[in-house]
Amino acid sequence: MSFTISVDTGGTFTDVIVRDASGKQTIGKALTTHGRVFGGLSESIKAAAADLGLGLDQLLADTTLFIYGTTRATNAIVTRNVAKTAFLTTEGFPDILVLKEGGKLDGYDFTKSYPAPYIPRRRTFEVPERIDAEGKVVRGLDQDAVRALLRQLAHRNFEAIGVCLLWSFINPEHELAVGALIEEMLPGVPYSLSHQLAPIIREYRRASATAIDASLKPLMQKHLFEFEQDIRAAGYKGQILVSTSFGGVMDLASVMQSPINMAKSGPSMAPVAGITYSVAEGLGDNMIVADTGGTTFDVGLSRNGQLVYSRDTWLGGMWEGDLLGISSVDIRSIGAGGGSIAWIDDGGMLRVGPQSAGSEPGPACYGRGGLKPTTSDAACVLGYFDPDYFLGGRMKLDVAAAREAIATIAEPLGLSIEAAAWGIMRIATDHMVKAIHEITVQQGIDPRESTVVAGGGAAGMNIMAIAVELGSDAVVLPKVASALSASGMQFADIVTESTAPHFTSTLRFDSEGVNAALAKIEAELDRFRSQIENAQGAPWRIEYFAEARYLAQVWELDTPIPCGRFTSQADIDVLTASFHDLHERVFAVRDENSPVEIINWKGRLTVELSKKMERSPNADSFRAQAPDHSRTCFFGGDAGVDTPIFKPADLRTGMVISGPAIVEEPTTTLVVYPGMTAEISGAGNYILHTRPEQA
Repeated sequence: MSFTISVDTGGTFTDVIVRDASGKQTIGKALTTHGRVFGGLSESIKAAAADLGLGLDQLLADTTLFIYGTTRATNAIVTRNVAKTAFLTTEGFPDILVLKEGGKLDGYDFTKSYPAPYIPRRRTFEVPERIDAEGKVVRGLDQDAVRALLRQLAHRNFEAIGVCLLWSFINPEHELAVGALIEEMLPGVPYSLSHQLAPIIREYRRASATAIDASLKPLMQKHLFEFEQDIRAAGYKGQILVSTSFGGVMDLASVMQSPINMAKSGPSMAPVAGITYSVAEGLGDNMIVADTGGTTFDVGLSRNGQLVYSRDTWLGGMWEGDLLGISSVDIRSIGAGGGSIAWIDDGGMLRVGPQSAGSEPGPACYGRGGLKPTTSDAACVLGYFDPDYFLGGRMKLDVAAAREAIATIAEPLGLSIEAAAWGIMRIATDHMVKAIHEITVQQGIDPRESTVVAGGGAAGMNIMAIAVELGSDAVVLPKVASALSASGMQFADIVTESTAPHFTSTLRFDSEGVNAALAKIEAELDRFRSQIENAQGAPWRIEYFAEARYLAQVWELDTPIPCGRFTSQADIDVLTASFHDLHERVFAVRDENSPVEIINWKGRLTVELSKKMERSPNADSFRAQAPDHSRTCFFGGDAGVDTPIFKPADLRTGMVISGPAIVEEPTTTLVVYPGMTAEISGAGNYILHTRPEQA
């Protein structure tokens, strides 16, 4: 039998999904090793192999496709733990990364320092040259000055170089010349050219993307090289793909060339899984995915079965962090997960996150030396976890250590340990609900009209409480929820994008210029498709989009366009109507008297790679009988409640479990709160209802 293995290396756990030819998925899970990643990865694969009755060697020998995702790039960006990078820009414009887009979260707080640029100002260097907005050379490139600068960079041991010159996406002549000089004078030093990476209007976005990409190259190229080296040494001989921020996968060589595409590598797969499970359970293709890991809570969407994309992805917080600058699956992340640390602020208020205990040392209940209270410790104190069955019994929890950690919060607040733990859980839930509102309500989407798909090892702790706050009628917790992003990789296709800038307006639409931009996009995507290994003959499609806005607006919306060329006024009218509809849905405003402006054009190539999940079979519903196991759990009251505990051997398809109850899977725990129900579908997934009459 042949297998496909997908891996999501998170900040706390490394998740593995092994899928056989019949579509059955097996989970493996282990703590992440932050040095050489293969340590934790191999332990995860071994855990899955053991469940299949195989050894690691045999499983790898029978595997034909290996898909790898990681948060390493994202974590490196947020922590600035990247290569020593020089940023080269046009003379007179050294503050592009400093000024960012000029925003500030609290415009009246003059005590707050301006956030530091991604690359320190002292590592930004000016290049004597100038090209205007029409692509004409105003001032020729001073190659002698560039050579002198590169000698200086060599002397100062810079490890990477980002080059972003004004209007290079219109005329790349000077950037290409600088790139050639870097190769001549600094051979082996990786560099990124902005016109190749992000050929878009808006200087900061292009500059930020270039700086981030260049800074990641030494780190991620070394990481991916070591990963491939280790997996080959372990006996794997098949194809390796990497999940990307596009919500798809790419080959190793392409990702090494542009490692910025690995930012949000793991989280971008959660919406792919969300669509898959929502459709398979017959709950529609409008979906909210909520992925609760050990470190973060990630939220994504699908509308009409399509992923939602954005060019406004900030890493490290809006305005205060850094803009990714490239188009990516719209994922909102907050520091609220199983490892989020609870603390008391100077005003005596209980807070949760964004700091996380991670996997080293981890929550106090892990027994690895952690002392600070976390949401996992709170769940342990509330009785939600069986200390002898965590990770299916492969890891023991220290309840006494969890209680000691929570006591450091409870005593100053004058609360019992259980009340403090419940407070931590409620605050974490409120943070998560707010994150979902930001990506739904603030974009004109009513969360009550969407299915919530929950994932992540910590999702089951409070997903039903989140659903109550959202007013959602149905929640899907897949059986493989604890490895949702890794599962999404199993259903991902090869996806990439190409962008070309060309400003025009529906008032005086430049069909010739637009069609030239679209032809350039198509040629680049065709070139990429022709180089894909083992994908020749696979079904593929290119979807086109316009980054459009009303006259005098500042920001754009990605607007689908039905054609690859504009040949008549009817094509322009379809684009205009599509933008009006989209703007009305997002902002509740429709201005048909205003012309529509377009600044960038985009194509998205999808090469179908995966075999989609079949519809979940029907299962006759029946009420669950009380199992043999129970323990005392707390749900906000003063006294504990004797709560039934459902083990894997107790579970059957069609079973309806009424709360309060705890369902223990080997890699996740589902809390069914009082008055709510969980139904096991024909595929073994959990359909959660916040009101008993829904079941």
